[in-house]
Amino acid sequence: MHLTQNQIAPEFNTYDLYDMPLNLQHFKGKKVLLSFYRYASCPFCNLRFNALTRKQSEWQAKGLMTLAVFQSPKHSILEYAGKEPSPIRIIPNPKRDLYRLYGVEGSWKGFLTGALQIGTFAKALKEGHLPGKVEGEMNMVPADFVIDENGKILLAYYGKDISDHVDISEIEKFL
Repeated sequence: MHLTQNQIAPEFNTYDLYDMPLNLQHFKGKKVLLSFYRYASCPFCNLRFNALTRKQSEWQAKGLMTLAVFQSPKHSILEYAGKEPSPIRIIPNPKRDLYRLYGVEGSWKGFLTGALQIGTFAKALKEGHLPGKVEGEMNMVPADFVIDENGKILLAYYGKDISDHVDISEIEKFL
């Protein structure tokens, strides 16, 4: 079931990439971008993750924190998406319980449509984001949620295909 704008974001208790406890209560008083990805070596995902990383200092100064959820285990995230220290808190979620909690699902149509995004794929490869091992559901479609200071969902965006995230300009409207 997809979540919608104005709902209270489901609370969760988990650990980040460095085994630090994490839940939405930690971010009371700040806005949160909760971004769901496929697996750690997905070129589309790493292209997006790096784009968000470049925005972090600006966004944090305006009160927006970003959390990135990958369906890969910790060791794979460290190998691919988390090679460099990041201002984004990364959540390994190989059991995909957060995906289910937020209604993030797979789609074979979304997989095929995204796989045909040759321009985006070429850009990812040009930036050095090479495909690696597939972990979890290879047809998982990304999703993004902007959550306000009190835990209310301001934006719920479910991608149409495996390369589709909400446009950065849409996120910035909430800053």
